Amino acid sequence: MGGAAIPQLLQGEDHKIMSSTGTLFVVSGPSGAGKTTLAKWAIAEIPNLRYSVSYTSRPPRAGERPGLDYFFVGVDEFQRMIAADAFLEWAQVYGNYYGTHRPATEAMLANGCDIIMDIDVQGARSLRRKCDNALLVFIFPPTFQTLMQRIVDRNLDSEETIRRRMAMAKAELSAYDQYEYLVVNDDLAQAQLELKSIVIAQRCRRSAREHCAQSLLQSLVP
Repeated sequence: MGGAAIPQLLQGEDHKIMSSTGTLFVVSGPSGAGKTTLAKWAIAEIPNLRYSVSYTSRPPRAGERPGLDYFFVGVDEFQRMIAADAFLEWAQVYGNYYGTHRPATEAMLANGCDIIMDIDVQGARSLRRKCDNALLVFIFPPTFQTLMQRIVDRNLDSEETIRRRMAMAKAELSAYDQYEYLVVNDDLAQAQLELKSIVIAQRCRRSAREHCAQSLLQSLVP
């Protein structure tokens, strides 16, 4: 991980985030749907929204920056972190490990920060079990053909990898009913507006503003 310090690990597989004040926005969708693009746009445009940087055992791709796109660690280090229960969720995808770091996530939520992360369907299911305040958003492509063309146009994967991605995409798309919100990423500006609206609506829920209401009512007591 380039010498970066790993935060102190919290133990307990069944540990759940119960009392933090932030919301964890989980954005999922098949490869090529645009979930990472939308998530990173959101943190640039929406105040008090932080991006959760995942850990991975795969090597960096061209243009990726350690600590900003991913924390890159070796397979042995990743497996050590699994054994130490350092992840809220982790998965092995196409032979590489990916995971959400538990202590860093808990610290941000406890400090009142909302977090947005883009992870696969498997990781979203795991987070739903472990994090009571996770809100799941699924990103749809307009058509399956558009999804395939986006993956091909990235020019990052071999033909075999593209075939595997498309096969996985079919299974991931069928899991949309496990999510609270659906965003169809046909027009990027519209998709950005919808994602921002979801964040704003969540922040206006009574449960999210309960402390404000109670503080106001207490100020009225003579």
